[in-house]
Amino acid sequence: MTQIHTSMTAQPRQSSSWWHRNQRKLAPYIFISPFFILFLVFGIYPILYSLWLSFFKGFGFDKKTFFGFGNYIHLFQDPRYYTAVLNTTKYALGSLFVLTPLALIMALAINSLFVRWKGLYRVGLFFPVITSTVVITVIFARVLDTQYGLLNVALGWFGIPQIGWLTDQPVVMPAFILIGIWTYLGINTLFWMAGLNAINKEYYEAAMIDGANRWQAFWTITLPLLKPVTLFIVIQAIIGSYNLFAEPLLLTSGGPSDASLTITLYVYTQGFQNFNVGYASAIAYSMTLLLLILSVLNIKLFGGYGTAASSDVA
Repeated sequence: MTQIHTSMTAQPRQSSSWWHRNQRKLAPYIFISPFFILFLVFGIYPILYSLWLSFFKGFGFDKKTFFGFGNYIHLFQDPRYYTAVLNTTKYALGSLFVLTPLALIMALAINSLFVRWKGLYRVGLFFPVITSTVVITVIFARVLDTQYGLLNVALGWFGIPQIGWLTDQPVVMPAFILIGIWTYLGINTLFWMAGLNAINKEYYEAAMIDGANRWQAFWTITLPLLKPVTLFIVIQAIIGSYNLFAEPLLLTSGGPSDASLTITLYVYTQGFQNFNVGYASAIAYSMTLLLLILSVLNIKLFGGYGTAASSDVA
């Protein structure tokens, strides 16, 4: 009886000693497990389920039939899909070739001309980014109104006739580019400022001693050393542009005549209005593939540029 009692009491001690020996190893995994659980449930599972749906044909929660690559083949036969890709690409080009250079110019101006108030400018430039998208669209619905909008009133002072910023097909995407500039100019300026502040000032002093002017120093020192920041800004601008959704949905609903239809808005239309979830998933994955290709091309482009730039600086 004594041996039985001893064996029964020894087992709990053994288990508690096992926890005592391993709790330091297990504790970090226990603390980070909520993130991974949530990521699996709300991240990995929807991604994989959407990929699975893209190979099926069906509407809503009805029974779906296997469709193979039919949804992806239909993409190449859908004129609205091409329109959405073209509109989104126009917006992305505006972000790259209008917004990004403007942000760099502002960063250079703040760094050189407004040194004393640099902190105040940083705070002010960050406000549009933290403003709700709904608030921004309400503001620009008033600014871009054809008859009473602030922009048309200002243009009228110079004798320019009224422009239907949200109703005329040729100007509706430039209007959204204008909204994007107002919204993201500040945060991109802060990115450029971070890159400029990270450059060692000794490079400029050495260039001035060698007789280089400011323009030459900008091309041979500033731009090459801003390569990592440039790559980051370009990639995030492309990804952000191809995810344009709330503004066209709230302001124009993709109109007029699909002139502001974007890829994400088309996904929403197919998935949540037409309930064609399989085709919507295929559109979403085509956008993912497109963004992946563009990101890899940018990395290759800036990688080669960075090698040449480093040798120029050296």
